[in-house]
Amino acid sequence: MSASLNSATAATACTAPVDPACAEPLPVLGRDVTVPLVTGGEVTYAALDYAASAPALQRVWDDVAAYAPYYGSVHRGAGYLSQLSTDLFEQSRATVAEFLDCRPADQVVFTRSTTDSLNLLAAVLPADCQVFVFETEHHASLLPWRDARVTYLNAPRTPGQAVATLERALADRDPYGPALVCVTGASNVTGELWPVKELAAAAHAHGARIVLDAAQLAPHHPVSVRELDVDWVAFSGHKLYAPFGSGVLAGRADWLQEAEPYLAGGGASRKVARREDGGVDVEWHTTAARHEAGSPNVIGVYSIASACRALNEAGFDQLVAREQHLVARVREGLAEVPAVRVLSLFGDDAPRVGVISFVVDGWNSSHFAAALSAEYGIGVRDGLFCAHPLVRTLLGSEPQAQGECGAPEAAPGETSLNAIRVSFGAGTPDEHVDRFVRAVKELVADGAKWQYRTEDGRCVPAV
Repeated sequence: MSASLNSATAATACTAPVDPACAEPLPVLGRDVTVPLVTGGEVTYAALDYAASAPALQRVWDDVAAYAPYYGSVHRGAGYLSQLSTDLFEQSRATVAEFLDCRPADQVVFTRSTTDSLNLLAAVLPADCQVFVFETEHHASLLPWRDARVTYLNAPRTPGQAVATLERALADRDPYGPALVCVTGASNVTGELWPVKELAAAAHAHGARIVLDAAQLAPHHPVSVRELDVDWVAFSGHKLYAPFGSGVLAGRADWLQEAEPYLAGGGASRKVARREDGGVDVEWHTTAARHEAGSPNVIGVYSIASACRALNEAGFDQLVAREQHLVARVREGLAEVPAVRVLSLFGDDAPRVGVISFVVDGWNSSHFAAALSAEYGIGVRDGLFCAHPLVRTLLGSEPQAQGECGAPEAAPGETSLNAIRVSFGAGTPDEHVDRFVRAVKELVADGAKWQYRTEDGRCVPAV
């Protein structure tokens, strides 16, 4: 790989000691995009839905653009571009392993997303494996274990309660066979950090393994497989400022090597031979390639490696300090609005990343989110965030039909049936969160300036 393909624009970082007041957001694509307002004029778009998909870092885009003319097939070609692309692909694997502080024997498998990674792991579980998962998980962590014996654990209200709940469940399991714990690092609903190291210790003390869903953690905090002592970690490129269709499953190799390939096909096999009876004998790879059948998404993989380098070079201490500065500004602003209730499992003092969900008395969540977009140029998320059991637990509600937009889902003082989520990260300017806080206050105080209607189940501005 030539040095020129690694010489894209360096990520912006504050050169002073960790001080959120001096830090600048990392350059991202779309930072200058303007959108029209229904009330007239245009405004720079405030992308505050990072928890769904973060914008691409400019550094990542530049690295991908520099590589694109050299694109070639991976692991299959004798030509120069194929050899270069293969080297780039495997160097990216090493970069991700370093980013995650993997152990020497760990494997890094490239997938399509966190969801794909956890479904891969579900497919390689040993026979009669029991899976333990909290009901608070994102559906990517909650749903893949259909062929295993699953124990769903109730939502804890403190980190200590989470550890105690897991310990009791593991101690009581029968029969005492293989077991896997699946847990998030940071909630995609509340942003709260989970006690991953303590949960890993509890799992291992009871003979179980643990996989960390780091989809919401890796973009905001350093993740060390070695320090947390987790067996696997999964995350998505599109949440790590690399939205090119790749994800990662990294960790212990034994279950991966012992199971049939997740997908059967070229790249996963070392040797295929016809038998006399008309069938075929297959010798599968024992490396990560065993679960990477098909033509690899080298651009997606390279973009993840580029994002890993950019975040490390910017410095997580600085990134975390700046993000906590933004979290404090949003929380302090929302606390000034009595009609707003911020959702939390572990309480106001729990450490968290830049993900905050809330409800507004008397407002339909879809209506509120539509008004933020149409009248202020702010993009947030509304609904149940692919974590239905958790949101319903936090809201104290059961599934119900969405009300007509403009009609409140609940009377003032009652709990909304859905929530609104604002999320941000390394590329978020201060102005975006300030505009968001100001918009919330104005909408609660004065109401929407425009009329809205329901279309295909969503609230949209009426023409």
